[in-house]
Amino acid sequence: MSEICTTCGLPKELCVCETIAKEALQIKVYGIKKKFGKVYTVVEGIDAKDINVRELTTKLKAKFACGGTVKDGRIELQGEHRRHMKEFLVEMGYPPETVMVK
Repeated sequence: MSEICTTCGLPKELCVCETIAKEALQIKVYGIKKKFGKVYTVVEGIDAKDINVRELTTKLKAKFACGGTVKDGRIELQGEHRRHMKEFLVEMGYPPETVMVK
């Protein structure tokens, strides 16, 4: 017998909570400069309660071959990755209209 999700009441294999959470987000992607002129790509607006931000960060770091971290509920990746971030997030299941790249 599989575990049952406490939020939606479905078995964990059929749980739709993360899918619903992805559709309700407004994700902002922008670049910032830090010490010594280093450029970072920041992804913010992802709700850590409904979506595993650590797992998403690991996938982003592997995809873009860079370092990064999660700070204050936002993902910071080393380097300039704004060009390809929207299409990767859409591949991950986020609706294109919820991802805004500045």
